[in-house]
Amino acid sequence: MPENDQLPTSQIKNNPKIMRAWAYYDWANSVYSLVITSTIFPIYYSILTTASEKAEYVKETGQWIKVPVRHMITIFGKDYQPDAIYGYSLTISFLIVVLLSPILSSLADTIGNKKSFLQFFCYLGATSCMGLAMFTGMQNVFLGLLFSITASVGFWGSLVFYNSFLPDIASRDKQDALSAKGYVYGYIGSVVLVVICLILIQVFAKTPEDAKLYTRISFLLTGAWWFGFSQYTFKHLPQFGAVHSQLPKDLVLLNYKNIFKQHKEQGGFWMVLKDNISFYKDVVNESFHELFKVGRKLFADRNLKFFLSSFFFYSVGMQTIFLMATLFGKSEINLAQDKLILTLLVIQIEAIIGAIIFSRLSRVIGNKNVISIAIILWIVACLSAYFLNKENPYVEYKFYGIAAIIGLVMGGLQAMSRSTYSKLLPEDSMDNTTFFSFYDVLEKLAIILGTFIFATMIDKYHNMRYSALSMSLFFAVGLILIRFVKLSIFKPKG
Repeated sequence: MPENDQLPTSQIKNNPKIMRAWAYYDWANSVYSLVITSTIFPIYYSILTTASEKAEYVKETGQWIKVPVRHMITIFGKDYQPDAIYGYSLTISFLIVVLLSPILSSLADTIGNKKSFLQFFCYLGATSCMGLAMFTGMQNVFLGLLFSITASVGFWGSLVFYNSFLPDIASRDKQDALSAKGYVYGYIGSVVLVVICLILIQVFAKTPEDAKLYTRISFLLTGAWWFGFSQYTFKHLPQFGAVHSQLPKDLVLLNYKNIFKQHKEQGGFWMVLKDNISFYKDVVNESFHELFKVGRKLFADRNLKFFLSSFFFYSVGMQTIFLMATLFGKSEINLAQDKLILTLLVIQIEAIIGAIIFSRLSRVIGNKNVISIAIILWIVACLSAYFLNKENPYVEYKFYGIAAIIGLVMGGLQAMSRSTYSKLLPEDSMDNTTFFSFYDVLEKLAIILGTFIFATMIDKYHNMRYSALSMSLFFAVGLILIRFVKLSIFKPKG
């Protein structure tokens, strides 16, 4: 049994070892976010779905540029741009998370084992990352998209339970710093692994086929990293939850050992099966009822109403751009693979600095003002992306400038959003999993809307610039709404 599972609540909150173990999960899982979501997999996907490159002459510069010609993906007789299909696959993954999150959060609150759910999604995500190594070309592109979807479900599903631990283990005055610390751990860990993968792909690979092989090895390393380093978190993080007594005596689905029992004391197999079906049916019904009830409760609070509304709108833009940025650089300006990965590494390093700066700045000017500044910079980045022209001789440097803005605000806005929501919640509540489930469902609904709009724009206009422009509108609405939040500045004690 993990050493902290039986600790009383008074010894859990602000416990340095537990807080460090919690933050360390960011070190473990953020490699998915960088390797699979942001850098290597999108580039690999773009390469495998590119049929050839054609040369086009640009009169304004007197130069020839290379333009990729993509394989179309046929679904039910209709051809789609591969980037649009990738966007739609992300939409599907977040739909799955939205449907599962309330049910699993309700189970976690009922059974009191949210760490077990965190473990389940961690292992689903890690094994799916390793499964991506089987994606080798257009002949099995749907296999690659399937593992991409399940890896996304694993990553985002685990965050539902991971984020809900924050108010359980840290007092309000420590939540900003701890939230930022987690992101810093994550950015550092992910950069370390990407550098290793980049050395394999760029240095050890001698041919394009070698590069593809080492790329698939990178997917294996990502899953192993996520699985391995998360063990430190699972060792020290307590279960933390109120265990209810009204449970089936042999709960089968959540305890595989019970599957092989004869269940004589409980009336036999069919009686246990009936109890389990009734239990899970009630949980499903109650979970969505509870989600709507929690939503009404949260939106009844003026500050939470405006914060969550703002969070929804700016998350549409922030998370969608984060998910599609690499394909933008590859498809819109055909940036070389090594330059694109190095750019994204710089963004990660900037994000570390940004998370620290924004956390410290919040002590001076408050969370609301810090979030507002970040949203304004996101709007600048979106508008700049819309005006990018691949025929401009300086387009590469303009792309670097946009990347620099995104890197600065990405980590800061994520960390401040998580900790600001945590501060606005009722203190010492045992419903934190449910509260954070609503927060995560709202974020996923934003991503579903954002990725669907982004993919539809690609399919309609055959470029991503209009997609980027549409995201700026969501940031603008988020900026207006956040100004209505009244939030005091929490200063550290002592």
